[in-house]
Amino acid sequence: MDGGDLLNQFMDALRVLPGVGQRTAQRMALHLLERDRDGGKRLANLMQEALENIGRCRSCRNLTDREICHLCSNTRRDAQRLCVVESPSDVLAIEHAGIFTGRYFVLLGRLSPLDGIGPDDLGLDDLERRLKEDDVKEMIIATNPTVEGEATAYYLRDIAEQQKVTVTRIAHGVPLGGELEHTDQSTLALAFSHRSQFSDD
Repeated sequence: MDGGDLLNQFMDALRVLPGVGQRTAQRMALHLLERDRDGGKRLANLMQEALENIGRCRSCRNLTDREICHLCSNTRRDAQRLCVVESPSDVLAIEHAGIFTGRYFVLLGRLSPLDGIGPDDLGLDDLERRLKEDDVKEMIIATNPTVEGEATAYYLRDIAEQQKVTVTRIAHGVPLGGELEHTDQSTLALAFSHRSQFSDD
């Protein structure tokens, strides 16, 4: 097979995607070229449109092609409950679970002094303004259970308490269906520190 510069460039371009190595990129490129050129054209058009038109919601900083995203503009959602997450993928995960009907604020990262990420990089001024203007009653902290995520959670708690907003933190621990013998020490420690009363309520 004659690779050609264009084919090699096409395969290399696909490797920009996370988890796509050389062989996967080759498989994708050949599939589109040999079996689904129409699908490839549609993908290319949508990618270009998305990259040109998708930005950040002015209210929650989530990804959207509107000034205010559909979650923030939905009047049926509870504006008094605000869930703070690290990334748009966290919003997708929570929405997929279908367990939260409030609104979101996306930090687009977490505090990490070693990486040069401080409070100014996380839009915390915008968050403080949301807490004031939206009359938020409860702020749910849903940062990841990492060292940086926990440090961010404590910082967020201080901001919310200054605004007299109730602060809660999502629980972390043993996953449903998991077995203790296969659970790592950090997860077990979190499970014990966040234990709650066992009752029928």
